[in-house]
Amino acid sequence: MNIDRVAVIGAGVMGAGIAAHLANAGITVDLLDVVPKQGDNRNAIAEGAIAKLLKAEPQPFMHPQNARLLTPGNIEDDLARLAKADWVIEAVIEDLAIKQTLYQKIDAVCRPNTLISSNTSTLPLSLLTRNQPDSFKRRFMITHFFNPPRYMRLLELVASPELDEGLLKTVSIFADVKLGKGCVLCNDTPGFIANRIGTFWIQTALLEAIAMQLTVEQCDAAMTLFGIPKTGIFGLLDLVGLDLMPHILDSFKHTLPANDQLNQIAEVPTLLQTMIAKGLTGRKGQGGFYRLQPGVGHKVKQAIDLQSGEYHPSEKFAIKGVSHQTNDLRMFLTGDEALSRYVWRVLSATLNYTAGLIPEIAADIVAVDTAMRLGYNWRYGPFELLDAFGVDWFVEQLAQEQRPIPELLATRQSLYRVANAALQFRDKSGAYLPVQRPEGVLLLSDIKRHGLPVLTNASASLWDIGDGIVCLEFHSKMNTLDTDSLGLIQQSIGVIKQGFKGLVIYNEAEHFSAGANLTLLVPAIIQQDWETVKAIIKLGQQSYQLLKCAPFPVVGAPSGLALGGGCEILLHCDAIQAHAELYVGLVEVGVGLVPGWGGCKELLRRWQAFPKRPGGPMPFIAQTFETIGLAKVSKSAQEARELLFLSKNDGITMNKDRLLADAKVRALALVPGYKPPEPTLYILPGASARAALDIAARNMLLAGKASAYDVEISQQLAYVLTGGDTDITQTLTEQDLLDLELKAFLTLVQQPGTLARLEHMLKTGKALRN
Repeated sequence: MNIDRVAVIGAGVMGAGIAAHLANAGITVDLLDVVPKQGDNRNAIAEGAIAKLLKAEPQPFMHPQNARLLTPGNIEDDLARLAKADWVIEAVIEDLAIKQTLYQKIDAVCRPNTLISSNTSTLPLSLLTRNQPDSFKRRFMITHFFNPPRYMRLLELVASPELDEGLLKTVSIFADVKLGKGCVLCNDTPGFIANRIGTFWIQTALLEAIAMQLTVEQCDAAMTLFGIPKTGIFGLLDLVGLDLMPHILDSFKHTLPANDQLNQIAEVPTLLQTMIAKGLTGRKGQGGFYRLQPGVGHKVKQAIDLQSGEYHPSEKFAIKGVSHQTNDLRMFLTGDEALSRYVWRVLSATLNYTAGLIPEIAADIVAVDTAMRLGYNWRYGPFELLDAFGVDWFVEQLAQEQRPIPELLATRQSLYRVANAALQFRDKSGAYLPVQRPEGVLLLSDIKRHGLPVLTNASASLWDIGDGIVCLEFHSKMNTLDTDSLGLIQQSIGVIKQGFKGLVIYNEAEHFSAGANLTLLVPAIIQQDWETVKAIIKLGQQSYQLLKCAPFPVVGAPSGLALGGGCEILLHCDAIQAHAELYVGLVEVGVGLVPGWGGCKELLRRWQAFPKRPGGPMPFIAQTFETIGLAKVSKSAQEARELLFLSKNDGITMNKDRLLADAKVRALALVPGYKPPEPTLYILPGASARAALDIAARNMLLAGKASAYDVEISQQLAYVLTGGDTDITQTLTEQDLLDLELKAFLTLVQQPGTLARLEHMLKTGKALRN
């Protein structure tokens, strides 16, 4: 069975978001809701939801044109459409009676082999299917998406014994490959996996912070040490909405045993009640634990005092002297400082509670770790974190405090191990079983657990991923590129020539690369050491050109941010296999520069090869000028194709866990008969075209769309893209374009405006418009 058409019933925030993400996968979707009580438009609710999707931030659609795959309707007039659906997703209000009545209507219309599922996060499957016929039970399950559905990778699946195994397999593969989801099979228990643990963690952290009289900034900073996203606890509460917490806690009170540890802490603090009553519900309200207030020329971030309820200017709290090394984290957790005691109380309670839930909520620890990594964006799942601390050490701390020790941890054995070159996990019986990866999934982290790199230094490593293909991994902060990164690129080329077939450039960090490491450039600029600046630019140019001309295929496999130099390295690859969430662009103008590692040359080449339009070379020069000059960054891989950062032949992978395997397949396919690309020749018009681009830049200044210094940068960019002092009768080589990039770069780094932009970016992380 294939899933080609889906119906989503319920056009609220979740239902509409699920529909949008299905459209991102190229699926035709019927989005239905009730008929409004007022007005003549019977489809108004679904139509309004689609209109909101197109305006929402973060954007639910990977491209606005995907909205065309959504057809609005209502459940009174259009239920017959469900006869064409392969999968029907119910996402209506969390009311059991309403859902069960709807199921009877759906069941009567759908084909016998159509999967029907609920997106519920609170109602158990046993209640949803109660009094339903066996024919319904065999095709009904829970498919719990996390919000926002485009960006959150977790999909919790709850299936009854009666469910047709073929339908479970079909939806699991579809959600994995087409929607990019990490599918986790959960038991039919309250909150399933992620929200059961996540709610306990958040509630514990909130109550302990109030009790210990700490600040929200302190608590959030401390949590991030342990792989929690930068939102921390209080930023996360603001994001999801403070008003949801009482409802979630109340739901658990009604569904969990009274003696469950979560129910024992399920009180809503007075502070939270007061904030909700005042409309301080987080980002969707008038602020929450943090808020932005108008200031002089900019907004001022404020944080609430957990004791008084009053706001004060928020100051970033830094914890110094603590690395992510195990010994440092242990020392921090066992320290006498209030913040150390706070984090220990929160983490130890959460990890202890979680260990006691196996096998109640899931069959094994792998499911729990996956759910928390994908559903809450934790860097490590709870059991991975326990292993990082050391199970024996953790249990010893509990024993010293005379706290109960869960059966799973009683043996004090590690929870994961590598044996026979494979990752294994420990079950409750104490046996170690292999971690099963779906077919088509290849993780660099698995390879790194049981092997040594072919080459390595502080910023990059080269790994053998099998079948004659190696993987170049960047691992500096934000994967910024420096002399170590570039040096390892050049080393790798020699090694690959001797013993391998091809190269994939990939890493499993949040972002592919934030570009060149600016901290290398700024000191040299301040000291006016132009020779060092020149050497860095020439090293990057040389490294990327060597990659482009290597006698083996090179495939880029980016995910997340690929900016500046990170974008440029992709432009020099033979092919790109991109994760769907790719935010790629040449953003150098934001720091007062132009691309210097071949970015101008390569993007110009792509636009030059694009289907010709009338007007000679000017259209493709103008397109390149606009893309670089406005620092355009794609909001998805789909959009990157429009900007020509990806070609029509480059691939897109929806599931990040499949990206490396897909890129490896792509590299192997290029191996037979591989020849490096022929050098590109450029015929550019020179000064005449430059004058036209200068007029365009000055018009943008007059319209308030560009700053005075933007115009100066654009003049240097135009100099490169029009071929410098050439004219239409001359032919330029790739090296000529690289020389122009270098000249423009060296001109700009000597300007005070560029130094101001660079320093501002390093200090604030934001672009300066001077």
